[in-house]
Amino acid sequence: MRAPGGLPHLVLIGGGHSHVQVLRRHRERPFAARVSIVLDHPEAVYSGMVPGFVAGQYSAAELTIDVWALARTAGARVVDGAARMVDTARGCVEVEDHAPIAYDTLSIDVGSAVAGRSMPGVQEFALATRPIGQFVARLDERLLALPDPGLPIVVVGAGAAGLELAYCLNARTGRSVLVLGAVMAGFAPIRDRAVELRPGRVRAVTARGVVIESGEELPAALVVWATGAEALPLGAASGLPCVDGYIRVAPTLQVEGHPGIFAAGDCAHVPDGRGGALPKAGVYAVREGPLLCSNLDARLSGTELQPYRPQRDFLSLLNLGDGTALGRRSGARFQGAWVWRLKDRIDRKFVAMFQVIDAADLPVRMGATPMPEPEMECGGCAAKVGQAELRAALAGLGPAPSDPSVEVGLEEADDAALVRLPGGGLLGLTVDAFTAFCDDPFVVGRVAAVNAVNDLYVKGVTPLWALALVAVPDERGALLELMAGVRCGLDQMGVSLVGGHSVRSSALSVGLSVTGTAQPVVGPPLQVGHALVLTRGLGSGVLLRANALGRARGRWVRDALRWMIRSHREAARVLHEHGASAATDVTGFGLYGHLAALLSRNGGLGAEIRVPHIPLHPGVAGLFLQGVRSTFHGQNQRGVGVGGPGLAHPLAGLGYDPQTAGPLLFAIAEEAVAGVLADLEGIGEPARVIGVVRAESGIWLG
Repeated sequence: MRAPGGLPHLVLIGGGHSHVQVLRRHRERPFAARVSIVLDHPEAVYSGMVPGFVAGQYSAAELTIDVWALARTAGARVVDGAARMVDTARGCVEVEDHAPIAYDTLSIDVGSAVAGRSMPGVQEFALATRPIGQFVARLDERLLALPDPGLPIVVVGAGAAGLELAYCLNARTGRSVLVLGAVMAGFAPIRDRAVELRPGRVRAVTARGVVIESGEELPAALVVWATGAEALPLGAASGLPCVDGYIRVAPTLQVEGHPGIFAAGDCAHVPDGRGGALPKAGVYAVREGPLLCSNLDARLSGTELQPYRPQRDFLSLLNLGDGTALGRRSGARFQGAWVWRLKDRIDRKFVAMFQVIDAADLPVRMGATPMPEPEMECGGCAAKVGQAELRAALAGLGPAPSDPSVEVGLEEADDAALVRLPGGGLLGLTVDAFTAFCDDPFVVGRVAAVNAVNDLYVKGVTPLWALALVAVPDERGALLELMAGVRCGLDQMGVSLVGGHSVRSSALSVGLSVTGTAQPVVGPPLQVGHALVLTRGLGSGVLLRANALGRARGRWVRDALRWMIRSHREAARVLHEHGASAATDVTGFGLYGHLAALLSRNGGLGAEIRVPHIPLHPGVAGLFLQGVRSTFHGQNQRGVGVGGPGLAHPLAGLGYDPQTAGPLLFAIAEEAVAGVLADLEGIGEPARVIGVVRAESGIWLG
């Protein structure tokens, strides 16, 4: 049941051609619901322009819709993961590596797979046209690696998609193309083009070509597998009514027997009004979008739903790759450059409707009411109290009573404490808390766990137990998802969640107190000339702010989040083994703030930072130059001063960017640098030397 007074939860699975229309509609005229979308990839490729990409007429960016960014501009929550099944009894979606997502109304638009993937050699040697995103990502590399120019390209599948790809491949490469399969009815080969249509079945794909039903092996420079659609397993795995794996829907696009679940596009078995089902063609997925929007709205508002009445005939346009196209409608056939221009105009107009970030990574104005910039402060580690304010408050406490059991405590102003037990041995303790930095409670909880435990890894502490303090709004599923994320983060590090406390709040927040056993880490003292190493990129504060504004590309945000859920356990082990002289994790006070504290705790030495050497997450530099800043950026800038000619570098200010679960920063002797970098690379940490310890106090930018 929905929480009292709460909005119903509309969950979308997949970013297909119908669902991008749902997101745009929600942006322009919001549904009476909270909206979430489950994405296994942040971007979607518009299938109608793929042949043009094959022919070299479009760049990959021109046919790509950033569904993640579109969702953020629409105020929809993004869940990063693949939907495994729909549990209709519990009313939730099971998502890979994520807590279940509860829904009131659900819509599925996940497309389809390419048929025949299990045939021998297809996955090893052929270039499959689906998933379309992978096809687009791999095509150029495969074309650049084509062998002997005398060998043809073979396209398996002679439907409209296969034929269109064949002519575009011929236009792009100049090679002859052989198309194998049942030839499209009514299609006559175009003269003066080196494209041969040959009926027949393929039995296997090899490194040399294809083996056909007669046993003959046809040599090929490249085999493109375009054999048509095959249902993805989601519908059958969920126990939904299916026909050949495709989800069976009523004319209203509601799944039969499940009025609260809708399906559209290639994953659905949609009635054609004549006793059959619609073919798997992108034109239907596009045209189902407006009705899906209308019927989702009707379902949420309790009004009457309308049936989908598909066209009996539609305009079919095939790109021939040479600046012309072939058109067919109602039995008529036409061809020429004007047909290509018509197709190009239609396709570009459709994609442009959903572009929220342009080729220069700048925001695109969509409609009359773009999403306003949020006024609330950033969450995560950007929600800290400023360094100057914190220092003043701690100084006002006065000296604490003497306690000989405290090895590292408040005087050190560190993120973790070390205390000696009465019977011997050391305990490491830390506490960390922040407000939500995104609208996915699971991700917030998981990152919070990693961020808290990282403080102990830096000190050589083995974390063992954690207590959680959470505050959640009165929202269905938020507490479960948040705690599931905390557990997921702790479980991957072998830390037991042993208790905690929860409260209601208008804003979601989470804190953890973590305790573990410690062994004294005694490294060489910090010395002038020691190299300063950063284990991974900076810029999460900029990216999280841009994500809240809908200005960050989905792949940038997903990349940063995946770093944030990766703990420093192995990296800390490596740097301790190599005798690091000082270390800290870079979080809310930014690179310069944490570096200043590190230097202060180790004799008051200084550091020179080479700004061009600071690694950044993808997309950060451009966003920063556009003026995107975390709301805590100014606090950090006031908290620590830096000098030197590097201040003039346009990206120098990123040293103030607050990081959430950010990288490790450590100092190490010059002779040990090569070894520690190699070992860090071996565990997947792209560490870089960013500076050097110097005798003069303060931070100098070079």
